[in-house]
Order: sequence, then structure tokens, then C-alpha cells
Amino acid sequence: MPASGQLGSRLRSGLLFAPLYALATIAYGAASMACSPFDGHGRRQHRIARAWARMLLRLARVRVHTEGLENLPRAAPAVMVCNHLSYMDVPVLFATLPLQFRILARQGLFRIPFLGGHLKRAQHLPVDQSNPRASLRSLQLAAAAVASGLPLFIFPEAGRSFSGEMRPFVPGAFHIAIQAQVPVVPMVLIGTYEILPPGTAHLRPGVVELVIGPPVPTAGLDRRQAPQLAERVRDQMLAVYQRRRPAHAR
Repeated sequence: MPASGQLGSRLRSGLLFAPLYALATIAYGAASMACSPFDGHGRRQHRIARAWARMLLRLARVRVHTEGLENLPRAAPAVMVCNHLSYMDVPVLFATLPLQFRILARQGLFRIPFLGGHLKRAQHLPVDQSNPRASLRSLQLAAAAVASGLPLFIFPEAGRSFSGEMRPFVPGAFHIAIQAQVPVVPMVLIGTYEILPPGTAHLRPGVVELVIGPPVPTAGLDRRQAPQLAERVRDQMLAVYQRRRPAHAR
């Protein structure tokens, strides 16, 4: 893109997108908190989160192409995992996945005004990484929540990729799936890194792909096999990511 186009794109991001995103997050976050006393299961808050996500994608002029929706859990719990490239990943996933689910996210997100209030009231789950015992307790609570019947979503890289490459997976998500004896559903995002790279507020319109793979069973596995399961699922996801990622972005 010519320098003048880059400058115009950055100005649009800073002067238009950022204020509109902040206003949308405040408005939808307030709506989520307002309806939470009347919704003990978080279903209304999830619908509000989907509306918020769709609004952000419209504002940013981001389109999502999805493949493999038939692999999503419909009547049974599962642990869904996805690579993490950008702050745009969450809006893309909430806007695209046509089912109720909850997320396991680092505790710091629950302290952000409006966003944190929505996460708590919608019954999303924090993971306490302050010490191993607290982290293990978080994973046990998450496994119990999944076993009760609600799909759980986790970014297994434990943070965004600042290079655009897929990072190693932390086995926590796979511990949860094995303990709850539910399948792992792998998902691969392509394109969000190019739309909003980490460490920048430069948001670019574009197209994102979400590829949902077949569920990976955990029946008969024990928690000692979680690292091997994490590696096997990552290898499958990495093959899809490398094959689909545009050549100029590699």
C-alpha cells in the first residue's frame, strides 16, 4: 500500500474505529450487565456478546468465511480450541459460532471495565495463573463446567502470537477435555493477524477464514497424556494454518 494509503488507514483506525469500538463495547457491556439479574445461565449475555461482535466486524469491514460448521458440538459438551493471533479473534469467534459456549480466559481480562463485568455475569471462567495450585483449581472447575453440558472455548497458546506463527500449546485445555471425557474441537483462524497485528491499533478491513476441524476424542485417555494430545492437535491445526495462510504473509 502506498505511504499515503497507509497514513489514511492509520488515521481511520485511530480517529474512527477506536472510538466506535470503545462506544460499542461500553453500550453492549452495559446491556449485558443490565439483563444479567434476569438470566442466571448467561444465555442472554451470550446473545448480546454475539451482537457486539457482529457490530465490530461491520464497523471494521471484516468478512468471515467459515468451513466445517458441521463439526461443532450441537447436543453434547466439548472443549473448543483455536490459535490466537489478534484482538480481533474474539469478535470473529463470537460472531461466527452459532452455539452457546463459555470461554476460559486469564484473570486479568475480568478486571477490565464493562468487559470484565460481562465475562463474570455471563458465567465465563477465569484461570488463575498466580501459582500452580490456583491454576490447577481453575482447571478442575472448568472441567466440571464442561462435564455439566456447556461447550468451553480456550486459546491453548496462552496468549497472542506476536509473529503470526502458531505458538506451542499449553496442555491445560487438554487436561480439561480429558478430565471431563469430552472431545476437543480444533479451530484455525487465518487472517486476523493481518487485519489487526498485536502491538498496534492499525485495523485494516479484510477477509478472515475460520476452519473447524473434526472432533478429536478423549475417551480412555488420562491426564498424563494431555501433553501428547496437545501436540497432536497442534500439528493438525498447524498443517491447516500453513496451507491456508497467504504466501505474502508467511
